[in-house]
Amino acid sequence: MISIHSVTSDEYPDPTNNPINSHENQPDKPEEACGVFGIYAPGENVAKLTYFGLYALQHRGQESAGIATFEGAKVHLHKDMGLVSQVFNETILDQLPGSLAVGHTRYSTTGSSRKVNAQPAVLETRLGSLALAHNGNLVNTVQLRQELLEKKYNLVTTTDSEMIAFAIAEAINAGADWLEGSIQAFHRCEGAFSLVIGTPNGVMGVRDTNGIRPLVIGTLAGNPVRYVLASETCGLDIIGAEYLRDVEPGELVWITEEGLASYHWSQQPQRKLCIFEMIYFARPDSIMHNESLYSYRMRLGHQLAKESCVDADIVFGVPDSGIPAAIGFSQASGVAYAEGLIKNRYVGRTFIQPTQTMRESGIRMKLNPLKDVLAGKRVIIVDDSIVRGTTSRKLVKTLREAGAVEVHMRISSPPVTHPCFYGIDTDSQDQLIAATKSVAEIAKQLEVDSLAYLSWEGMLEATREDTNSFCSACFTGDYPVAIPEPVKRSKLSLEKVVV
Repeated sequence: MISIHSVTSDEYPDPTNNPINSHENQPDKPEEACGVFGIYAPGENVAKLTYFGLYALQHRGQESAGIATFEGAKVHLHKDMGLVSQVFNETILDQLPGSLAVGHTRYSTTGSSRKVNAQPAVLETRLGSLALAHNGNLVNTVQLRQELLEKKYNLVTTTDSEMIAFAIAEAINAGADWLEGSIQAFHRCEGAFSLVIGTPNGVMGVRDTNGIRPLVIGTLAGNPVRYVLASETCGLDIIGAEYLRDVEPGELVWITEEGLASYHWSQQPQRKLCIFEMIYFARPDSIMHNESLYSYRMRLGHQLAKESCVDADIVFGVPDSGIPAAIGFSQASGVAYAEGLIKNRYVGRTFIQPTQTMRESGIRMKLNPLKDVLAGKRVIIVDDSIVRGTTSRKLVKTLREAGAVEVHMRISSPPVTHPCFYGIDTDSQDQLIAATKSVAEIAKQLEVDSLAYLSWEGMLEATREDTNSFCSACFTGDYPVAIPEPVKRSKLSLEKVVV
């Protein structure tokens, strides 16, 4: 039995149709993946713990949020458009009882930004309800959807996540148990998927055979120990859970009243973690490879300074994601670190179109220059990436208007030349500035005195891990999971760029 407390009407504005979300106004970066969270903790307020876990993962998606709790065989579900703090309040959370929960915060990659596509996806099966939250993107969505439609399944959303849920339900309804049915379904899925799945019996955490998107396991103190799943360790920290380990590529963890059990559903896992998780997407306080990403991003700055230092008076980062690399650049180069830009940290999603005057003034709604710091200075500005170049150009103009006499831009990753098919929302290749222009041409378009990117080798060496264990297809075009031609043609329109 499923209890759905409330959802919005489809009259809620669709951000994809808003003028503020045109190419000209979108951030000059790839957009985030989704955040998933799961918990098995009888006796605890699992809905509230999930709320805080999603709150910590809000940076991964700001379009919709949802929580499903299991009270025995009964499922309580609430999902809606908006930020986590807008979707939930104390009253709603009190209406989500249970011993386990699954949560999701969404940025759309497959399926538009509409309330019907909000997650978790909840389905009925022979063994009871399942609630599925998905981070990633399948590349065989069209094929899987066609298979399900031919079997007369009533697909109510446009997401690949729902198709995974239906594939599990199909196997279970054919006689499999939860584990067997899920594993059968995963073998039908190609691409990137980190999943948290709630059932009446327990919670599953799953990663695809390449582990492209992250998923971690944490523990809550007590007797017995309770387990938590989250996209990043910051989702554990906020509720006082201790990081235990990552879910491994090709692994399924099954958390029940008996504890945690591990199953390796893929016989040939090959780790290919998205390198952009480390460069930009994940929070800097999240732990990967036994250190904070803040430390890795500082090393990127160190390497960037070694490769492309220039005489300047100050160096600063684009808040917030460029700051660790800027600090590392300063340490390695000896150029003084300063704050040149102040970020308005309370700017969230807005459906109100700015005035023409505001649009012409550039990006000051989010970033404002410190004129007395910049006036008369030769400055180095560090950012983590450039996608389209539109925002970067406005930023350079802002710095010059504030009095900077030279503007040198340094990017702590290589040029983004290829779109992502694994759960990151990037434009088609012809919209990526580095796919159509040389570094010198980009520098001219941005109107900077100089521009340099970090080398691909330097980016990977700074991980201090096996350099073959990362997906860096957005920089090279070498996709670890084969992309079907129709899908590839939808985004990949240019010659392969050699890094």
